[in-house]
Amino acid sequence: MAKLLYSVTMSADGFIAGPNGDMQWMQSYLAPNAEIDELIPQIGSILVGRRSHDGDDPHKGEPGEGEAFGGGWDGPLFVVTHRLPETTEPGVTYVDQLPKAIAAAKDAAGDKYVNIIGADIARQCFAADEVDEVLLLVLPVFLGDGTRVFAEPGGRNIRLQPHPGSTSRFDVLR
Repeated sequence: MAKLLYSVTMSADGFIAGPNGDMQWMQSYLAPNAEIDELIPQIGSILVGRRSHDGDDPHKGEPGEGEAFGGGWDGPLFVVTHRLPETTEPGVTYVDQLPKAIAAAKDAAGDKYVNIIGADIARQCFAADEVDEVLLLVLPVFLGDGTRVFAEPGGRNIRLQPHPGSTSRFDVLR
């Protein structure tokens, strides 16, 4: 059965996007990464929020921008939204309820991972106790503002345990 994985690249101060959704901050840090190269074929589907899917990055439309893993992954995407679109995209399923979206993404993933993209969808999946693993890739830069990797009003502890053989992958303790 599929597991839910929140994989994210973040700044050293915990931001996954800069102010106004800017993702260009990470361009100069991108380089081949063996852990990501190993992960990509293990992803069976992607669960993403509408804002992350539609893109709020001011650099949207530039080469590789807005594509999962810089265009290195291809497969079914499940977009969680309260605003179902009038037209659809090939390979993209819009779902208006998180539990339905998780079930559909797991079904599509088979025995591979459902990769979560987007801080708010990740927060909702944590609240639903659905996240199994977290992959945190930290880049050596402070952004000072933007979208946090995890934010919970009032705070919440989510205990993580290092995944065997990895310094950036963690299992979620329940």
